[in-house]
Amino acid sequence: MDPGNRADPYPLYEHFLASGPLALPDANLVVFPGFAECDEVLRHPASANDRLKSTLTQKQIAAGQRQARPFGEPGFLFLDPPDHTRLRGLAQKAFAPKVIKALEADIVAMVDGLLEGVTGTMDVVADLAYPLPVAVICRLLGVPMADEPLFSRASALLAGGLDPFVAVDEDNAEDNTALLEAGTWLRQYLRDLIEERRSSPGEDLISALIAAEEDGDQLTSEEIVATCNLLLIAGHETTVNLIANAALAMLRHPQHWAALAADPSRASSIVEETLRFDPPVQLTSRVAVEDIQIGDVAVPKGDIMMLLLAAAQRDPRTYDRPGEFDPDRGVIKHLAFGKGPHFCLGAPLARLEASVALSALAARFPNAQLAGEPVYKPNLTLRGLATLPVTV
Repeated sequence: MDPGNRADPYPLYEHFLASGPLALPDANLVVFPGFAECDEVLRHPASANDRLKSTLTQKQIAAGQRQARPFGEPGFLFLDPPDHTRLRGLAQKAFAPKVIKALEADIVAMVDGLLEGVTGTMDVVADLAYPLPVAVICRLLGVPMADEPLFSRASALLAGGLDPFVAVDEDNAEDNTALLEAGTWLRQYLRDLIEERRSSPGEDLISALIAAEEDGDQLTSEEIVATCNLLLIAGHETTVNLIANAALAMLRHPQHWAALAADPSRASSIVEETLRFDPPVQLTSRVAVEDIQIGDVAVPKGDIMMLLLAAAQRDPRTYDRPGEFDPDRGVIKHLAFGKGPHFCLGAPLARLEASVALSALAARFPNAQLAGEPVYKPNLTLRGLATLPVTV
């Protein structure tokens, strides 16, 4: 949790990998750093995403510790079947392959517009990685361009609320005012937008979610709000990190930048290796809904299983040369988008945005170089760069 680890947490992850799983019975927590264990937890049928099923949360409720919800009602990412199955199934229709494919021309135009006129120096985060995903998600949702900066600010604030052990106490929220206000503003904005689309549908995602129906079942307004909330935070911040992390890795390994500048088709392998080598989501967690065995560890019912994804993807038992950035390593397997029923719904869109952005960046500026040390945001779960200065 120490912000001093953000710039390079990987030596610490190596320590976790060498030590193996860490059981903390008094905290009702088990930490898994290895690839095999993380992979098994993500696929295990007794592995839940609903935090209300954890012993820790039940203890807090029993002790009268109330926590405000800056995100409002949980999106389907934090639900389990059958609710998760129903909501994801309805939302997935709005992410059909043809919908994503239809966005490609718009994304290319957005990237060209962002890079047009850049000379001398640029900040890859501020000038490209940050504005692109929020523009895409706002375009998807049907949010007016004038409101995109407000969405960016809300997204940045709410991303910090995803870190473990970040409790928002509604009885003492002084230190969390900005986080709570951002959540309240975003939910009300989305409610108003949904009402507009109910009376005047468009070609946007909110209109598609309103129309999505299966066996007579439709999403309620609050379910659409929660889904859009999830898509904004999970789909924006993670893609920002993916683009910036990939750019930094190539700038530190210039041969890959030059190779991508010469051959744009390499973008997909750059993206996949970045997802393994320096993932946008560093960790996630699950709850054991019954006593289960993960590898050599017995996990009691109700314990939270923290999965150190960024450590797992540098596990020497799974990868050769795990600490080396090598887009040419062949088949690149990773857990960056999760696995099983909660596999990331927006994975194809994130891959498309990052591939277009990185190939355009390298092609336009083949001789780019780092112009100073990058700075990291304080976020742990969605670890990413705050600035990435580059001479072009």
